[in-house]
Amino acid sequence: MSEKPEKVFEDVVRSDGRYPREAFAFLHDGLARAVKEFHGDQVDEEDPHHVTGGQLCRALRDEALERWGLLAPTVLGRWGIRETMDFGNMVYLLTDNGLMNKSDTDSIDDFRNVYDFTLAFGSDEVFHGNN
Repeated sequence: MSEKPEKVFEDVVRSDGRYPREAFAFLHDGLARAVKEFHGDQVDEEDPHHVTGGQLCRALRDEALERWGLLAPTVLGRWGIRETMDFGNMVYLLTDNGLMNKSDTDSIDDFRNVYDFTLAFGSDEVFHGNN
């Protein structure tokens, strides 16, 4: 019998060690937010909704600001998340271990410099790129 997905997830996160489990829960919530923002409430199991790295990063920024306000960079920093590439590292850790899907056109570079954390969490949107 194969391992349960939750155990596999726990093993992957623990063995990687860069980000805590709570950061991945936050990533999951941000992904749900991005899908809802860009695709609405309609869910089609046969055609799962895809979001880009940039869209996910922007949704995660909005989620962090909504939850923690000006403390968002402090909370994220405690989890080792200091730039949008950290979100990409988390996503690709999951995709590389079969715990999340990606399209053929997705790239880790889609998460590179989407916005500057210092500026994005202290002022209105400061984004680099339109992913």
